[in-house]
Amino acid sequence: MSQRAKDHGCERGSGLIVIIMIVAFMMAVGMLLLTVTGTSPKAADSMRLQGMAFDAAEAGFNAAWVILNDNFLNKVTSSFNGQYRANFGGAPGLDDPTSPHYFRSLTDGQLVADIAADNTAANPALFSSEPLASDPRCAFTVFLINDEAPGTITVDDRDCILVCIGRGPRNTFKRLEIVIEVGS
Repeated sequence: MSQRAKDHGCERGSGLIVIIMIVAFMMAVGMLLLTVTGTSPKAADSMRLQGMAFDAAEAGFNAAWVILNDNFLNKVTSSFNGQYRANFGGAPGLDDPTSPHYFRSLTDGQLVADIAADNTAANPALFSSEPLASDPRCAFTVFLINDEAPGTITVDDRDCILVCIGRGPRNTFKRLEIVIEVGS
């Protein structure tokens, strides 16, 4: 067999390898495009729901601010004493970082459900699942937490943590925590 015939046989085999590599590359690109186009709408929907929950939390802050501001301006109250939520599931420790019931170690869903089950004068919340007037699918829950460490010798009831939890459609939650203080 001549040298030319041997070279011609090798060329046909290398062309097949090149074609297989091109097809494999195009399939990988196609799969990537399918994955991206499939997850983009899900991510956009999730971001939209998170935005709605955040808007509800902001509405809760605004509503709480109006009530608290009016109470202090009209001298209905002069401190946050008696307005703190301190229990979760009937047990103390909502404001204690060493407690398993500490508010930052609980989910927003757990806190909202607990407030709906127990919103008494002994364990108050400013708002319990208050629906938004603009979109009743969304609601907010707002309560105050004592920001002083348990057992603190000096108690300062003129500042606290205002916790606003917004709930959007499909139980999407967002939480705002704002330290507020009574001005002089």
